[in-house]
Amino acid sequence: MKKRLIVAALALTSTSVWAQSSVTLYGIVDLGVRYTTNEGPAGDKDHSRTTMMGGGGMSESRWGLRGTEDIGGGNKVLFNLEQRLNAGSGAIVGSGFQQSWVAFQSPTFGRIKLGRDYNAMFYLFTSTFVSYPYSPYYNAFKPEIGFSAGARSNELIAWTGTFGQITAHLEATLQGETIAANGINSGGKSRAGYLRWSNGTWTAGAGYQERDFGGEDKKLKIFAAGGSYKSGPWYFNVAYGQNKHNLGNCNADAQCTADYAVLSSLWQGTANGGFGGSAFLIANKRQMITIGANYQLTPQLNIGGHYWFAKQSGETVAANGKAHFFSVAADYALSKRTDLYAEVDYTKLKGDNITLNGTSGPNGAKSRTGVSFGMRHRF
Repeated sequence: MKKRLIVAALALTSTSVWAQSSVTLYGIVDLGVRYTTNEGPAGDKDHSRTTMMGGGGMSESRWGLRGTEDIGGGNKVLFNLEQRLNAGSGAIVGSGFQQSWVAFQSPTFGRIKLGRDYNAMFYLFTSTFVSYPYSPYYNAFKPEIGFSAGARSNELIAWTGTFGQITAHLEATLQGETIAANGINSGGKSRAGYLRWSNGTWTAGAGYQERDFGGEDKKLKIFAAGGSYKSGPWYFNVAYGQNKHNLGNCNADAQCTADYAVLSSLWQGTANGGFGGSAFLIANKRQMITIGANYQLTPQLNIGGHYWFAKQSGETVAANGKAHFFSVAADYALSKRTDLYAEVDYTKLKGDNITLNGTSGPNGAKSRTGVSFGMRHRF
């Protein structure tokens, strides 16, 4: 009889605990086709390119697990594991989970998070002045993401608290987004924070991040501020971003060369507006202004346009360059989980020593047009 009572008590306790917990499998499968001009190899720009956007056109393809446990008093424990993938080939993107964190959340003190997660600049952008309200950015063409220092950080310790209409965030890393650089210490530690205000219609915020290189006292400093307005079918956003470094002239120093390799991985990329050419790594400052508008034409159809202006500068005029980026996108919802999209973008560079990257490096192109369309399903 006693054994039966004990077993029954354990069963009730187990049921009570699991009733307060949940684990969700979620993901996005996004596939499309993209055509771009002037995408030839180094030194041969006059070739177009048509590819399948297996990694995602509107959003990155991904799957993950997220869970929540209510531990009483409004307190919760949360976790998230998320992996990116190329849906066109089935290949895993990256060497591991792109998010892997656990957090404690209090209704009074906010949330403390530990692990690998997006950094403060990325969260500021996606919560405050996103390019497209139904998707924070267009994944295949995202100049603004080049200002987020890799977007993610390893060994992150972060606090986020919301008090009325104000959200505050502070973070630091023990390791950061470490990038291989010829076997030499590449740094990666960072410190960051942002403030955000929103009343549901107007939203504004600003943030700052410092990221260390491997060289002593060598840093990348990032600042961004902006806001958005949403009323009825209309959405508008505007923002300013800046990042600069103090790496200086390498003079064949191995550590400095490795640090520039890290900077290159953070700044470049055809999708995020990275420049190529001889001016690329002699610039020490980049600035960007963004502005956009979206309109919900019908309950299913959303159309929007975005413009980015960027410029880079350095200690000599050879580093100077400017860029104009345009994007127009339409998204049609077939259901709550599935949508079709189409997008057209254009890039125009100005400067004697800057050029777009082709399939194997800078190819001399000063302009590029992209056209893409696809389907996205969320589960």
